[in-house]
Amino acid sequence: MPPRPIASASISFGLVSVPVSLYSASESSANVGFNMLHKACGTRLKQQYICPKEGEVVEKDDIAKGYEFSKGQYVIFTPEEIKALDEKATNSIDIAEFVPLDAVDRMYLDKVYYLGPDKGGDRAYRLLGEALKATGRAALGQYSARGKQHLVLVRPLDGVLVMEQLHYAAELRPAAEVPHPDTPVKETELALARQLIEQSATDEFRPENYRDTVRERVLEAIERKVEGQEIVEQAEPPETKIIDLMDALKASLAKQGAGTSGKKPTKRSPDAAEEDEEEVAPRKRKAGGRG
Repeated sequence: MPPRPIASASISFGLVSVPVSLYSASESSANVGFNMLHKACGTRLKQQYICPKEGEVVEKDDIAKGYEFSKGQYVIFTPEEIKALDEKATNSIDIAEFVPLDAVDRMYLDKVYYLGPDKGGDRAYRLLGEALKATGRAALGQYSARGKQHLVLVRPLDGVLVMEQLHYAAELRPAAEVPHPDTPVKETELALARQLIEQSATDEFRPENYRDTVRERVLEAIERKVEGQEIVEQAEPPETKIIDLMDALKASLAKQGAGTSGKKPTKRSPDAAEEDEEEVAPRKRKAGGRG
């Protein structure tokens, strides 16, 4: 069953306008959700708002929206005032500039949508996609929808345009706020860590190799409950704690080496190959000296 568009828009840059349809790039139905029920009779519960001061249930018509400008102090906005503040939906993806695709850090990524050509937009849609692909750039702009203005990046992917909704810079916390150690790294530990990475290195991203095993386990448990079976918690195997970092690296290498037996050797980088040659050369000279 073909996907249904969730909205219509147009990509505008210069005097060019490309009519497009927005499609969700992910499946929300993949999430497994549970409902709140009355334990005694199994009836689904209704959500209510209760005023903690008066201890009464507040009906929808008596609810107002407010902004807390100081501790416990709110300024109240009417529905009309909030509506006046909302960004008007222009249905236009206004492109401001074109940036190198790898210039946008993945930290900014929020949501992803597919863009498909809308009526009469096939030619301009294809032209924009090919031009972005040829230049290695992405279109950066803003899109207004549902009362909000979003920062977006439009890029080509397998003949389709993708719109990535980005965070604004003010929405992200700087990495400098996170405490990080200045502990010096030992060369022996670094060498083992690099070897561990090289053992599992691959040149391609294959997401199909991974499954949400937690979701699968939950769905299986739901099926067993529907059939009237009891769910028993599985005992976790005891963890083997390795305190020393070197021991942990060596154990990881040994474990990966056992798991990758029979696999093709990982393609090594030229730098790593040069380092190996530098290490082997002195050994050869020593061996020659002994003869």
